[in-house]
Amino acid sequence: MADRVTVIGWDGSPLSPAALSALSAATLVAGAGHHLTRPEVPPAAERIRLGSVDLAARRIAGHRGTAVVLADGDPGFFGVVRTLRAPEHGLEVEVVPAVSSVAAAFARAGMPWEDARIVVAHQRTLRRAVNVCRAHPKVAVLTSPGAGPAELALLLDGVHRTFVVCEELGTDRERVSVLTSDKAADHTWRDPNVVLVIGGGGGTPATPWLAGLDPSVRPVRGWGLPTEEYDSEGHATGTDQVRPKAGDDPALRAAQLARLGPRTGDLVWDIGCAGGAFSVEAARFGAAVIAVDLDPAACARTEAAARRHGVPLQTVRGRAPHVLESLPEPDVVRIATGGVPVVTACADRRPERIVAHASTRDEAEAIGAALTAAGGYAVETLLLQTVGLDPDTWSERDRSAVFLLSGRRIERAP
Repeated sequence: MADRVTVIGWDGSPLSPAALSALSAATLVAGAGHHLTRPEVPPAAERIRLGSVDLAARRIAGHRGTAVVLADGDPGFFGVVRTLRAPEHGLEVEVVPAVSSVAAAFARAGMPWEDARIVVAHQRTLRRAVNVCRAHPKVAVLTSPGAGPAELALLLDGVHRTFVVCEELGTDRERVSVLTSDKAADHTWRDPNVVLVIGGGGGTPATPWLAGLDPSVRPVRGWGLPTEEYDSEGHATGTDQVRPKAGDDPALRAAQLARLGPRTGDLVWDIGCAGGAFSVEAARFGAAVIAVDLDPAACARTEAAARRHGVPLQTVRGRAPHVLESLPEPDVVRIATGGVPVVTACADRRPERIVAHASTRDEAEAIGAALTAAGGYAVETLLLQTVGLDPDTWSERDRSAVFLLSGRRIERAP
């Protein structure tokens, strides 16, 4: 095992005395190509070009001498320190930090960033990174070859964002470009780069107190709130003028959210968004949401509700299932309208969870059979009944009974 392992971060500024001291004593140096050509690297030191960090860690573990690992930015922030310290390698490291590329990118843009989400985009995580960009108004994306600004822009099709693309930060070739997301796919970008994805916020900024928290999001407690919390026009609020439909019941919405479990990195389809209550609550969990409805007024109400609560989401007007063909892949789906044809079309896209509801037993049996026929889904059916009571007289105000059907995709053993 190496006698000493020092990880040195580099942000383009001159190396510190501590970094120079460690590097001058190194008998093995690992880093990217541009690191290994630096004049400070001892000529006699063994050099390892970093491709697989796991492979480099094994070679360092077998080295007798003093090892140094050079890395761009802060190596403890989405960097090599995590891999080197993994139990299978048994390496104890000293770290000489530097300014992270994310901090440098926001500094170049002149923006605060305590309210930003930060994601790493590889080809295997690109879709989830894009979903975070859909769901949050300020995201820093640490890219990789094949998962860069152009790929982000292509997958954000239909969602307007501003890109701040920072290429080769800290080098003589540094370049910062500001453009709209629909233009980013037309360019060829140099690696490494960081992309700041900005836009989609709808609330009034407040004083932040927690890193990664968007201060514009309305701090509402609870889920399954009354419909009037979302629909300011009084649609289906349970007033004397408009009696709520079974599908608008907050208890049903809470049960649907519980079974879908929307989370950061997910894409939710809300088919039949009506007043936007479900869409907004799913977005409050940090998920990206596409709200679908044939009625333009429903789309407008959903957009208004999202603005009031400070959450970004996308509305798509059209008739399901046909309009679903052009949408990006969902992780979870809530179906409020369309019946069996829509359930079948959604199941064909293989989301992890699907929920739907029915007002009659026959309709519930048909939807349950469609989920079962899709194959690979465990199906649950519940009858939910709620009774609203007058707190003064304990008399019944309204009653709702609805069937809740949910499908959970069964993961097959490899």
